[in-house]
Amino acid sequence: MLARYAAEYETADFVAGDPSRFMHRAKTSGAPAEEVEAEAFVASCLSFGSIAQFVPKIETLIGLASGEMARWILRGGFERDLPDGPGRFYRFVTYDDLRAFFTAYRQIMRRHGTLGAYVKAAGDGTGLGAVKALCAAFSGSRHLVPADAKSACKRLCMFLRWMVRTDSPVDLGLWDFIDRRTLVMPLDTHVLSEAARLGLAPGRQASMAAAMRLTKELASVFPDDPLKGDFALFGHGLAASQGVPLTIR
Repeated sequence: MLARYAAEYETADFVAGDPSRFMHRAKTSGAPAEEVEAEAFVASCLSFGSIAQFVPKIETLIGLASGEMARWILRGGFERDLPDGPGRFYRFVTYDDLRAFFTAYRQIMRRHGTLGAYVKAAGDGTGLGAVKALCAAFSGSRHLVPADAKSACKRLCMFLRWMVRTDSPVDLGLWDFIDRRTLVMPLDTHVLSEAARLGLAPGRQASMAAAMRLTKELASVFPDDPLKGDFALFGHGLAASQGVPLTIR
């Protein structure tokens, strides 16, 4: 059953209501890979709360960058275009938080050229290694990137799904140096509750340990591509809300 729901919901139509829309728009416009990954990373890090609220904030930053996010960051456009100080940009994210985030990104590009090149050099070819590398590089980016990989790191795991998974109408598969079988399930309280309703029971809190356990469970259904289960659980959630009973397989 999960396989059927994964196939049903992992379609191009999924993108319209998902923050992955930004990277697809960049790719469709012919932007180079470093611009696509920069726009994807910024969008993923701001994708929390209500989609109606965070989408305009992402659009604001893309507008300031004139659609060239990597170039804008590398040339310090954020220093010119964003105020400094503790004023709020989005919810608890301040302008100081944004400046720290973009400063860290610029340092990565100066040293490695692209975000992908950094993750390849600093990681170990696994999804968890990539999460740890990103946490380390953006450790001063309060509220945007977790300080370490003890929490579920849902947004980082989602970003890595976008960058790594191939043969998908949603995920782009730009990073071939990470094995998609090692990716970690993007886990939040909603996904946790859906997994529990299916009897997967990864735990009571959205931690990295729980995300790893859920990923292992999904690998029993999708052994070559565990994060296909992300779409399956999304489909399960919609079906459950409509009163349709589901089983795991």
